[in-house]
Amino acid sequence: MRLVIEKSELLRGLGHVTSVVERRTTIPILSNVLLKATGETLELKATDLEREVIEECPASVAQAGAVTVPAHMLHDIVRKLPEGSRIDIRRDAEKERLTISAGQARFALQTIGAEDFPDLNAGDLGHSFELEAQELKRLIDKTRFAISTEETRYYLNGIYFHPAEANKKPALRAVATDGHRLALADLPLPKGAQGMPGVIVPRKTVHELHRLIEASPGKVKVSVNQAKMRFEIGTVTLTSKLIDGTFPDYGRVIPQNNDKVLKVGNGEFMSAVDRVSTIASERGRAVKLNLSGGKLVLSVNNPEGGSATEELGVDYGASPLEIGFNARYLLDIAGQLEGENATFLLADAGSPTMIKDDGDEASLYVLMPMRV
Repeated sequence: MRLVIEKSELLRGLGHVTSVVERRTTIPILSNVLLKATGETLELKATDLEREVIEECPASVAQAGAVTVPAHMLHDIVRKLPEGSRIDIRRDAEKERLTISAGQARFALQTIGAEDFPDLNAGDLGHSFELEAQELKRLIDKTRFAISTEETRYYLNGIYFHPAEANKKPALRAVATDGHRLALADLPLPKGAQGMPGVIVPRKTVHELHRLIEASPGKVKVSVNQAKMRFEIGTVTLTSKLIDGTFPDYGRVIPQNNDKVLKVGNGEFMSAVDRVSTIASERGRAVKLNLSGGKLVLSVNNPEGGSATEELGVDYGASPLEIGFNARYLLDIAGQLEGENATFLLADAGSPTMIKDDGDEASLYVLMPMRV
């Protein structure tokens, strides 16, 4: 194998693929990136057996071939080479070395044969559709903060994507919950997504996907079956196994008859919660909301740290209510709202509360109360 490639191209490609490479692994080849040179392309491939990322970079290939080398070491070498460098890459099959040269710098890396590199080949995934990268990013942004990190409830360790009905129209819905809060976001069902199975995309894949689409202005092609999901974003392909489990019937926890309506300016509400929660204990993080006749009093009482209160003028005409929430969860939800006002639909101190965004009808949030 022999090729020449621009530093900027190789660095971009390595930046995309090395993020799935574990720095510590008991399987040596999983620390490596597969380099495959053909025609005018260098293909980079990395995997952790759950996710696989493939990136294609333009290169001048003099001799085709494939080899694997330590991913993070190669990334660090390329990152430290002078800007504008043209990198010469050659494989010395006899010494099992890959030589990397740029200007006066020269490196030789240990290799492992490409034939041993694992393949997450998903084959035909059954359902395929396209959507705008920014639409997919919005679904992730609105929901990923509510993904559970509790490994025993593994079926909550991701975002549940499935076809649903929103305002009597077909939608692609994303839902995440950790049992304390739930986040839901919809977008119009893309052509080709009808009949797709409901799938749980793992937390690590969600974060990787978000990173890849953050800078992508174009479309994402999504292919899915019961076991795997593939995302094609420009020159990058991310394939992931899905969580083999059943997502709970989240519709049962979305309150339907909460009749106490609170409207509050979202910006001032966030600031007030943030201020009073300074006093809260790290363990509890509880903030009490006391509602009566156009007034909201936020209060925190920490026996070890003191107390804090703040009063806000709000739109609330129902009977007085005292209810407590985790301050961190309140701020996480408020941080996703796009409109100037947040609408809280409440029932009583022990029942879930629904929070809606005046600036986005396609999302909603449910928050369980705390005893305070």
